[in-house]
Amino acid sequence: MTERTRNALPTASLDRLFRTARTYNAFDPSAIPQALLHEMYELAKWGPTASNGNPARFVFLVSDEAKARLAPHMSSSNRPKTLAAPVNVIMAYDLNFWERTPFLFPHKPESGSWFSGNPQLAQENALRNGSLQAAYLMMAARSLGLDCGPMSGFKEQAVNDEFFKDTNLRANFICNIGYGTNENLFPRLPRLPFEEACQIL
Repeated sequence: MTERTRNALPTASLDRLFRTARTYNAFDPSAIPQALLHEMYELAKWGPTASNGNPARFVFLVSDEAKARLAPHMSSSNRPKTLAAPVNVIMAYDLNFWERTPFLFPHKPESGSWFSGNPQLAQENALRNGSLQAAYLMMAARSLGLDCGPMSGFKEQAVNDEFFKDTNLRANFICNIGYGTNENLFPRLPRLPFEEACQIL
């Protein structure tokens, strides 16, 4: 069997998305236009999720007031860079994502009942697929020339209380977005080789 001809992205694009992309700790102070945030989401929304559930919800913090609400709930090492970044994104998910099933999965609208009576299953799916969508948003940001600094060092319940009190939304992780600088940029860390991380059966 002959190998099918691939239509791969150019090397420079693959570098930008994966090989030379970094987790940035500092960003140029330049503001990010809101139109660019919209464009980022318009790309990310096309990534697949189970039964097209789309459980992710993204809260873009761009004002000083919004960042000041988040900062006290970040770890001491993450707080300064969070305040300095042009955009903080609360990568969240909706526990009641299944309520949108008739719109998002119209050929099988009754599938929302899989989750409506099973909160644990709903939470598992919301977290899993919301995490996928958060990764899609980061890749969309990179593809548009922005850089990302994802962080898990924060007080989850405090962030939920501050931003999502009396709602069905829950925080997953925080990501700073902007134009990354080399300030406090760590040396490139190793990754596991294929032989250690993968199997072909």
